Amino acid sequence: MNERQGFSVAGIPFVVVCLVLAGFGISQLIGLKDGGAPGTPLFVGVGLLVLDGLLVRGFFQVAPNEGQVLQLFGKYAGTVRDEGLRWTNPFYSRRRVSLRVRNFESGKLKVNDNDGNPIEIAAVVVWQVLDTAEAVFCVDDYENFVHIQSESALRQMAQNYPYDAHDDNKPSLRSHGEVINNHLRDEIQARLEKAGVQVIEARISHLAYAQEIAQAMLQRQQANAIVAARERIVEGAVGMVAMALDKLREQGVVELDEERKAAMVSNLLVVLCGDRATQPVVNAGSLYN
Repeated sequence: MNERQGFSVAGIPFVVVCLVLAGFGISQLIGLKDGGAPGTPLFVGVGLLVLDGLLVRGFFQVAPNEGQVLQLFGKYAGTVRDEGLRWTNPFYSRRRVSLRVRNFESGKLKVNDNDGNPIEIAAVVVWQVLDTAEAVFCVDDYENFVHIQSESALRQMAQNYPYDAHDDNKPSLRSHGEVINNHLRDEIQARLEKAGVQVIEARISHLAYAQEIAQAMLQRQQANAIVAARERIVEGAVGMVAMALDKLREQGVVELDEERKAAMVSNLLVVLCGDRATQPVVNAGSLYN
């Protein structure tokens, strides 16, 4: 079932019509009471007032970014999105549906990531109704449907990625935010298509390891960070040692044999790679003594 334009007209002209009918009906009743023109039946004035009351039931208002879903004895009759005072068939029942952009934050869900580690995750979803007919008639409660299906999509998405990347080419929940958010939006949109809802944005708002493994994973992250830092330090230290040897050779400061070069490299690496301040030692003798 898809949305279609419902019947409605501007309400202001019908306000005038209703006032004229009401005035004419009241004048007929007053005229009969005061001995007015004979031959005018009573039911004419009463009928005009009843007709006027029936026409008044056809008035309704449409606010900006809002739709009014019309039904005639249970059958879908269309949707009115024209703003302002409108008039339609008085026998239509009307249901207001907001077309404004809305958002909500899911609760913190406890799921297992792709590596089987328990994590806590939550997301913010920004959405709006595009098709009022599908939103009202294809699902029972479209707002509740959006919340439940969004959490379901979040669980499914979280199980497809690890929390931390073990390979630079493989996306993870923590390091590839844009990829994860786009995947989450697509997962939610696929579930909400039948409800006439468009997902504008979906992004992770909370991500953490579950409490039972949080401490162990923190130690693991610290160890990985230390190893990565040490690798960078060693790489830089080797480059500095090679540069020092090249400079000494080019400028002819001192001639070093292989054994002296090895001793110099060892001393420089200790100085550059050590995590504590070095204590200088002055060697007054010979290296070979």
